[in-house]
Amino acid sequence: MKLESVNESLMFSQTSLPDIFFTEYFSQASSDAIKVYLYLLFLSKYSKEIKINDLAKKLELPLKTIQDSVKYWENEGLLLKKTSGYELTNIQELELRKLYNPRISLSPEAIQKTAQNQYRAKAIENINNEFFQGVMSPSWYGDIDLWFSKYSFDEEVMIALFRYCFERSALHKNYIQTVAEAWANNNIKTFSDLDKYYEKQETLSKIYKTISKKLGLNRQLSQYETAYIDKWVMDFGYDLKIIEIALKKTTAKTNPSFDYIDKLISSWHERNLKTPESIEKFILDSKQKNKDIKSFEKKNSYNNYKQRSYDDFSNLYANNSISI
Repeated sequence: MKLESVNESLMFSQTSLPDIFFTEYFSQASSDAIKVYLYLLFLSKYSKEIKINDLAKKLELPLKTIQDSVKYWENEGLLLKKTSGYELTNIQELELRKLYNPRISLSPEAIQKTAQNQYRAKAIENINNEFFQGVMSPSWYGDIDLWFSKYSFDEEVMIALFRYCFERSALHKNYIQTVAEAWANNNIKTFSDLDKYYEKQETLSKIYKTISKKLGLNRQLSQYETAYIDKWVMDFGYDLKIIEIALKKTTAKTNPSFDYIDKLISSWHERNLKTPESIEKFILDSKQKNKDIKSFEKKNSYNNYKQRSYDDFSNLYANNSISI
């Protein structure tokens, strides 16, 4: 487009976008969805109407991409479907409603009274300064408050949650929610709980590597295989020393399987065997018992053979007797 052909009104006009769009929506939306939204925002200034097909041609995007993008912004609440088309919502008003509407019934005085909320306010301030450079958008406050209530996290755990996600470049609400759910499912509420959880995870990681190496797999274990190990360690309370006893009985096999190892370890758990010593004793006792059974069966088999031989001889003698 040549400069002289540009409409003078467009030359000096501007399309403004609130900063909250960048803090709340920009990082989570696809580049195509952002492209569609920005163009719709531009058109809304002039109350211009455009069809989906024309929008696809104008932005040089597939029709399906345009439809998906429109649906995305509709789900986010930034587009409202009307009988005559779509209407862009005011982002700032939308975020203010999210922030204040759920709190209408709450007394600010009651919230400020408790020491718990003062500690939480301090934790949120730390989160804002450490991970958002002091410009955390208002909606985050509501989400953090919700997570405090839903998961009963201590303030230190909430800060650790954000640090965990930040270090993985995943400071998004959906990801934070997923991690929070996982921690809650592992009964994490205090920093002490979290510390123990990390210790267990570190222990499990070492056990994964050791088992993989001892079984000659030399690869990362599958989710199916690690589920077995998690059961042995987390549910049964067995450590690597006990698991190694089972591995020794497995390495003699051509194709060692986790199913076989699990049957061994589960049988020990069912017998309430909790130490390597008790398990080793059980194995020795079982071997001796099997040896005694085999010895008894062998002896019994020999006696039966002798009896059969005698009976056969008697029958043979009887059958060949000579009448006089």
